[in-house]
Amino acid sequence: MQALEDLVVIDLTRILTGPFCTMMLADFGAEVIKVEPPQGDDTRKWGPPFVHGESAYFLSVNRNKRSIVLDLKTDTDQNIFRKMVAQADVVVENFRPGTLDKWGLGYNELSRINSKIIMASISGFGATGPERHLPGYDVIAQAMSGLMSVTGDGTHPTKAGFSVGDIGAGMWAAYGIMAALWARERTGRGQWVDTSLFEALVSWQTYQAGNYFASGKEPVALGSAHPNIAPYQAVKAQDGYFVLACGNDGLWEKMVEVCPIPFGHDREYRTNPDRVIHREELIRRLEEEVFAAKPVVQWVDILRSVGVPAAPIQSFSEVFHDPQIKAREMVQVLHHPIAGDIQVLGIPVKLSNTPGVVALPPPTLDQHRNEILARFGITESS
Repeated sequence: MQALEDLVVIDLTRILTGPFCTMMLADFGAEVIKVEPPQGDDTRKWGPPFVHGESAYFLSVNRNKRSIVLDLKTDTDQNIFRKMVAQADVVVENFRPGTLDKWGLGYNELSRINSKIIMASISGFGATGPERHLPGYDVIAQAMSGLMSVTGDGTHPTKAGFSVGDIGAGMWAAYGIMAALWARERTGRGQWVDTSLFEALVSWQTYQAGNYFASGKEPVALGSAHPNIAPYQAVKAQDGYFVLACGNDGLWEKMVEVCPIPFGHDREYRTNPDRVIHREELIRRLEEEVFAAKPVVQWVDILRSVGVPAAPIQSFSEVFHDPQIKAREMVQVLHHPIAGDIQVLGIPVKLSNTPGVVALPPPTLDQHRNEILARFGITESS
């Protein structure tokens, strides 16, 4: 048994944020039906790289789903969709706000068809407010959420290396869907779940927002450093960089002793607030007077030996050869009908009794049309 077995999800989403959300549900057993327009999900054409003509981007977030093509602008396919909604639990969409309403398929209409339906909408800025019609692109959300103002070294605006707005909004949508399902257990009714890339990133500001609320001072980009803790960042050793996370004064004392750091008990560095105030000078002295003496691997071993968190900065090839990846099954292999054997990422949440499963390869376009229609008792002429 899987945790979300028997949950029927109609997935109208495309690109990244919605497909990531529905993949999360599918990984734990939800029956996810990917409804695509005649031209397919946009990312089917995004590349290179392609694997035997299949987009690596598309393959990365569409496993465990089945595909059917419906043109929701036509009456015929709208009728098919309505019949599917009548038997479903969840609909997920990431059109620009108002699009489904324009087609006569907004939440009010879907809830009329099925009072238990939960509809999750993911957009750039949410379904309400003066910016609701702005497009939902990750880089736009990163810029407007403040993330780019605190990322990088401060010399020019820098976005995160992954599409964190897209993925974050997808995760919040999945969380909202689960909360709505739990509420439905008590009320018997579905509801509308509305989230956005903008809100996902603003919600992740946490301590940065807290610092701003408390001080009124604009947070600034600090590279890899932390605004409230020092040393807590990447530092240069003899042959490259590593990171250390000296999160409290006890760890600092261990670090001072094991390295050793001759100036570690100077008045400017005794407590974390002292070290934060004198961060720039501290890091310069650590790099020049201490860490320059040994290579990265030695410093990581030395610091870890006394419990000070430290790590090398790994490339992707190093990540995927890390034995922890194998131990936690974070790379899986699926056989795709066109691309052949493909590698996909594993499931990062392990449930002891009802674990997730990476079972189905990403679908080809309209691959499961006949079985999906049969599953809902629909004939093409009905």
